[in-house]
Amino acid sequence: MKQPIVGFHQDDVGDWVAELACGHQQHVRHDPPWTNRPWVVSEDGRRSVLGRELECRKCELGAPRDWHLDDETQGATR
Repeated sequence: MKQPIVGFHQDDVGDWVAELACGHQQHVRHDPPWTNRPWVVSEDGRRSVLGRELECRKCELGAPRDWHLDDETQGATR
């Protein structure tokens, strides 16, 4: 389910996390060649994508707002 980006913050190791309108969060790393998101490395770039929709797997799974997906296994964690 697509959800618009409403903000950003950095996690404990400095990676950027998109805050979605649904209340879920999603890492948005720029890690070429696997993930190419050059806009994430600058404030202007992040501002330019506010409102852009990302697929929210957590919404598709019916997850509550405080539920997280483990980045490595994509399995449910709390």
